Amino acid sequence: MSDTQTTTLPAPDNTLRRKRLFAALGGVIAISAIGYGLYWHFHASRFISTDNAYTAAEVAQVTPSVGGTVAAVKVVDTQSVKQGDILVVIDDTDARLALAQAEAELGRAVRRVKGYVANDSGLSAQIQARDADEHRAAAQLVAAESDFERAEIDLKRREALAGSGSVSGEELTRAQNAFATARANLDVARAAAAQARANRAAALGTREANAVLIENADLESNPEVALARARRDQARVDLERTVVRAPVDGVIARRQVQVGQRIQAGAPLLNVVPVQQMHVDANFKEVQLDRVKIGQTVELHSDRYGSDVVYHGVVEGISGGTGAAFATIPAQNATGNWIKVVQRLPVRVRLKAEELIERPLQVGLSMVATIDTRN
Repeated sequence: MSDTQTTTLPAPDNTLRRKRLFAALGGVIAISAIGYGLYWHFHASRFISTDNAYTAAEVAQVTPSVGGTVAAVKVVDTQSVKQGDILVVIDDTDARLALAQAEAELGRAVRRVKGYVANDSGLSAQIQARDADEHRAAAQLVAAESDFERAEIDLKRREALAGSGSVSGEELTRAQNAFATARANLDVARAAAAQARANRAAALGTREANAVLIENADLESNPEVALARARRDQARVDLERTVVRAPVDGVIARRQVQVGQRIQAGAPLLNVVPVQQMHVDANFKEVQLDRVKIGQTVELHSDRYGSDVVYHGVVEGISGGTGAAFATIPAQNATGNWIKVVQRLPVRVRLKAEELIERPLQVGLSMVATIDTRN
């Protein structure tokens, strides 16, 4: 009996020790929970994160401004280019001919305007000549009217004397002939005066029409010369555009043009991806965005380089709508079988250019973005 008591005596000590261990464990758990709660409230809750983020860039689509046959293609896919590098060369034969024609048209316009200026002096002399003609015709009209009046008086006198026999029939006939001649000469003089006035008016109209062509303009600013010069400049620009250059620094992607291909203006040839101007579209849940503001700092990790490589960025903007709102077939939330789904809103994050130079990224890579909302 004594042996049994000696073996069961330590049991209360073990139970007490177990209780103490559980109490200590509970205390540790409670302290940890409180610590984590405080950490979450004061620090971790100020950071929001998502792995629904992908790299993107404002891809430059290269299209020709003029049509023609492709003479040379200077780049291939994945090739790095600088702004201004030659990408595609279009056969410039048609453009050169168009430029030569435009230059000839410009020269002809210059000569034509110089002719207008020279015509102005000649037309002024013609107006003076028409003035002299008008004065001469007016004087001739006055003389014809005087001759007509004299012949009319002579005829009336002889007709009055013819009844008494004081004037012979031959003399009366001569008077009648003189009167008819004077009247005819008067009609001729009136017609000549009217023609002189019309000729002067025509000369004035011709000069006014010519003056409109050179009014308020010299040779350089004349509309005809300016139009021909603009066409020449356009032809020169079209010739320069037969050489297609890179609009930005980047990497060639989706090259679709081949040598000998006949292309039209505006046809897509290739894309230039500006890898040093990359940004990230991070799709956060709508419930995460209550404290997100433009200008907040962002830390990002790329699946390509792993979590050891950290990119830094800044919130540049928040999209005006969710992806579902801009979908080709948007969700019909007004239907009877509606189910609420938490939506995601794209947040644009601008990356630091110096980090992209050291660790370049490509379009469409997966990222993990964490926004610091404390500031």
